[in-house]
Amino acid sequence: MPDKIISVLQDAQSIVISTHTRPDGDAIGSQLALGLFLRRVGKNVLLLNSDPTPYNMEWLNGADLIQTFDGSLSQLESVQQADAVVVVDTNGQNRMGEVGLSLRNAPGKKLLIDHHTDAEDWFDESWSRETASSAGQLVYEILSSWNSDEIDRDIAEALYVAIMTDTGSFRYSHVTPELHRMIAQLIQQGDLDVSKIYGEVYETRSPESIRLLSRVLSTLEMWHGGRVGTMAISRTALRETGAAIAEADGFVNHVLTLDGVSVAVMFTETARGTKASFRSKEDFEVNKWAASFGGGGHKHAAGAFLKERLEPAMRRVMNAAARFLPAVSSVDDSSEGMVELGAEDAALLESLTKMRDK
Repeated sequence: MPDKIISVLQDAQSIVISTHTRPDGDAIGSQLALGLFLRRVGKNVLLLNSDPTPYNMEWLNGADLIQTFDGSLSQLESVQQADAVVVVDTNGQNRMGEVGLSLRNAPGKKLLIDHHTDAEDWFDESWSRETASSAGQLVYEILSSWNSDEIDRDIAEALYVAIMTDTGSFRYSHVTPELHRMIAQLIQQGDLDVSKIYGEVYETRSPESIRLLSRVLSTLEMWHGGRVGTMAISRTALRETGAAIAEADGFVNHVLTLDGVSVAVMFTETARGTKASFRSKEDFEVNKWAASFGGGGHKHAAGAFLKERLEPAMRRVMNAAARFLPAVSSVDDSSEGMVELGAEDAALLESLTKMRDK
């Protein structure tokens, strides 16, 4: 039971909660659910991230409470005066962006709620389990152990978003009967409209994001006999389509839908370098591959950041694939770089290209 985390939070009056850069549904949902709960029990709470909330999470009640770190005196004072600092859905300073150093150096208790491996050692207490489906699941365990009666509709909705998004809408391998029972409790207690929630998260896209998707699909490349697929987002594509980088969330999953593909890597070019997002299925594990470039994550979902431009970063990562994916190293690579889309993705690419060219 998360008794030590609960004890620290009960004793604290002022609390800062943060998460990783480019926050996703699990990050925002977990942070917001914990923050709303703590406010309900009378705590002074600051929600503070290095990057803004993604557009498809802004509809969540309370999302407007999340501040973007700007280094202002008021924010720095709040961090320094906090009795406790809570980090959710990440476990390292470098993954928290510009706010990370301030939180690590804060005099208050440092708490970790996370489901990734290899946590840094500056946290005083943690509630962490790699086998958990999401940080949202761990937050739910804390809140339900503390006082489940305080979980209202807004908190339940945030937790549902956290768990839904990090389980691929409940289709990944770490979805268990226990997790489904937890979700059923959230739906009942919050009287949730799950169809509406899904639509807000996954079916609310801007025209710019569709144009970006068209560009990204056209970068698809296959490696190791079609077992590994890659796509890339360049700064030029972002600039010319007008899309925000947050709108590319989930694009990598298109690669995993291709017949025969077991591993997908999305490369995203930024001003400082290139982010590599690894996804896999079956028995293919990508966390050690990501860790070899200073990153980390889960067996089937991981990430790394390389301080180099897009093309050299892609070459370096893909050259290392055989070392970390021995099951694909023996596959004939005569088709490397060639792309054969399935009928559904081919039709999607054609329609998006026509839309872009209008």
